[in-house]
Amino acid sequence: MSPPEVHVVSHPLVQHKLTLMRQKDLSTSSFRRLLHEISMLMAYEVTRGMPTELIDIETPLEPMRSPVIVGRKTVFVVVMRAGNGLLNGMLEIVPGARVGHVGLYRDPKTLIAVEYYFKMPHGMHERDAIVLDPMLATGNSAVAAVDRLKETGPKSIRFVSLLAAPEGLAHFHQHHPDVPVYTAAVDRQLDEHGYIRPGLGDAGDRLFGTR
Repeated sequence: MSPPEVHVVSHPLVQHKLTLMRQKDLSTSSFRRLLHEISMLMAYEVTRGMPTELIDIETPLEPMRSPVIVGRKTVFVVVMRAGNGLLNGMLEIVPGARVGHVGLYRDPKTLIAVEYYFKMPHGMHERDAIVLDPMLATGNSAVAAVDRLKETGPKSIRFVSLLAAPEGLAHFHQHHPDVPVYTAAVDRQLDEHGYIRPGLGDAGDRLFGTR
């Protein structure tokens, strides 16, 4: 079996914007805007292998067959609530994609993911799923989300995070070695509370101004 795939998106624009997002005094509106911009940039890497089909068009000079993205076969799966921050940027790049939602919260004592909502488009067996969750920390929420998603039988699954911890990556790929992870950075470690260090704090709190 091939080793699990981890793709670190090292483009200078992504890394520059991530550095700005890490700063503790950044405003909520700026954090939200930067996450939106990074998600658009990361979409180019995540969608590199997405399927296309040839269609007949007319250029100003002659007819031809040319490729277009089969967007209706792509599903962005949002892990609520923080995953919403990645969604709109991805949809700007792939506007024809469908959207599914997985509602999870992390129990503060056990750090175990608890599900409260799950809704996917119909016909998942024909679709490629891209899971969106900014923080891959302990990996518990990521494992739980992909566990549920696999029950719907999608053609493929990719996981997108803004930041990942080594412990979370190891835990996630122990359960789902077939799912590639795309992230902007793999940070040093988790602390005793399950937060990524040096990290950027709680992405959901900073995104919605609830910190």
